[in-house]
Amino acid sequence: MLLLETHKEAILIDLVWQNVLLYWKSAVEILLLWGLFYSILAYFRGTLGIQLLKGLAIIAIVFIVTQQFQLRTINWMLTKFLAISVIGLLIIFQPELRRALSRLGEQHFFKTPLQEESMIQEILQSCTTLSGRKIGALIAIEKEIGLKPYIESGVSLDCMISSEVLNTLFMSNAPLHDGAVIVVNGRIAAAGCLLPLTQNPHISRTYGTRHRAAIGLTEETDAVVVVVSEESGSISLAFRGHLSTDLDREDLGDLLRKNLYSSYTGRRKGWHRRQA
Repeated sequence: MLLLETHKEAILIDLVWQNVLLYWKSAVEILLLWGLFYSILAYFRGTLGIQLLKGLAIIAIVFIVTQQFQLRTINWMLTKFLAISVIGLLIIFQPELRRALSRLGEQHFFKTPLQEESMIQEILQSCTTLSGRKIGALIAIEKEIGLKPYIESGVSLDCMISSEVLNTLFMSNAPLHDGAVIVVNGRIAAAGCLLPLTQNPHISRTYGTRHRAAIGLTEETDAVVVVVSEESGSISLAFRGHLSTDLDREDLGDLLRKNLYSSYTGRRKGWHRRQA
């Protein structure tokens, strides 16, 4: 009797262990698929490719619906279309796929507060120096919405951000000083980039091209843009279509942290915020 109970307990433990392994494998598969889809969406975010992916997602949903309601003619057409579209996608996305494979593992998904603060300090140091010399500057920092179309309009750099590099790029005799520098994941992605100008008719005529480009980019994306005026040396920050002007180093640092860190609660005095 004792042996029978022991045997039953062993069978029960074995069944429980098999169920645990089954659920564990399913959880790992879900996490891997989630990571894969997230990486694909993150890579194509901010590009024209994301619109194509949305179109394909809609077609896939229609395909499933027609299959459920047994709309055979439409389903047959979509089946043929999807089969041909695989080859089309490989041709259309050939440059992106090649670039993605060559840069596999390069992306940093987890940025520490120390890295973020280091980037802010380099920008503050550069803006202070450029402001004192009355050298114009335009620095855009990417957040959630990708800036790839604007990065591709400039010269690709992909280098660590530092005040020395920023100062060199914006020197009046530098070939890229007229465009914007775009920062992605704490690195300078490109320089000499073209940004969209705001079409807001209420913008003051005293603002030049740099300020209008800063406001224009923040109207279309969630980027944070820092501007140094070439005429007055004043420092401004644009975010969500609004422009904060006449900032000192401490004000600029607080605004950068506030708009880059959702949880930041620093001092909030001395900010001159104007609606664009």
